[in-house]
Amino acid sequence: MTKQRQSLTQGLSASIAQKFITDPKSVESSQTLSLQQIQLPAKQPRRYFDPDKQAQLVKSIREQGILEPLLVRPLENGNYELVAGERRYRAAQSIGLSEIPVVFRELDDQQALQVALIENLEREDLNPLEETEAILELLSLKLNMNTDEIASILNRANHARNRHQQLEENVFLQFQTIESVLSGLGKFSAESFRTSRLPLLNLPAEILSALREGKIEFTKARAIAQVKNEEQRKTLLKLALAKNLSFREIKQKIQEINIIEELPPSASYVQRYSKIGKQLKKTSVWNDASKREKLDKLLSQLEELVGKIDE
Repeated sequence: MTKQRQSLTQGLSASIAQKFITDPKSVESSQTLSLQQIQLPAKQPRRYFDPDKQAQLVKSIREQGILEPLLVRPLENGNYELVAGERRYRAAQSIGLSEIPVVFRELDDQQALQVALIENLEREDLNPLEETEAILELLSLKLNMNTDEIASILNRANHARNRHQQLEENVFLQFQTIESVLSGLGKFSAESFRTSRLPLLNLPAEILSALREGKIEFTKARAIAQVKNEEQRKTLLKLALAKNLSFREIKQKIQEINIIEELPPSASYVQRYSKIGKQLKKTSVWNDASKREKLDKLLSQLEELVGKIDE
């Protein structure tokens, strides 16, 4: 077991991850189970699966079979709930396998969710938003509170530190628990998680969707979210995805948007007309009779409109 995984499991009650995920006897004691007897949990940590990576897994399983058994727990209705291995489960479904290798474990609801969260956090392909949500779920289980309360503790700790104040004892103990779990993951301090990851949860819906699907890096997502105008923000997001704009290029686009926003309405229109005039000089529209006719009508309408305004 790696040092990082050891560190993670040390901070969890009853070393659940070590007992149920890393047990070397698990593979030896695995059995096969009908796919129809397995059901997905009501609360699933993983919400998005990359189609390309899933297709690669399907190909691998079709050629070599399922090499690592899935972890399931028995239910009162005689079926089994999937705890870890949803990608393999979905791949088996798409291939049409009737049976798959599994390891059975007796887990209560909290243990099952905790194991599923840890299993997901150890996946290298977990995107920043999924990782943030999984960490918050893990902290919620550990502290028995919702994610808003966890965010509040982190903010209160930061406020106290900036003002050189002490936290109340119960808040201090809760903050220590948060630091312990984050330290075990080996990726964040409490402060870096507060400043770099919590803001992701407040991003606009379209940006959250792109981030969840792994279409954009979270630094770029946070930058685009700074654009307040919804239409401009969505346009910039589409452009960034279509042309794979760099972070620097996105910041440049945002500066251009801000400059236009600061101009009076008349200046904005003049800029647009000027830009269209330059484009008309370079376009080949003049060589197309139908397009030239449409352009002539538009220019006539514009001249008529301007004439009425001046009257």
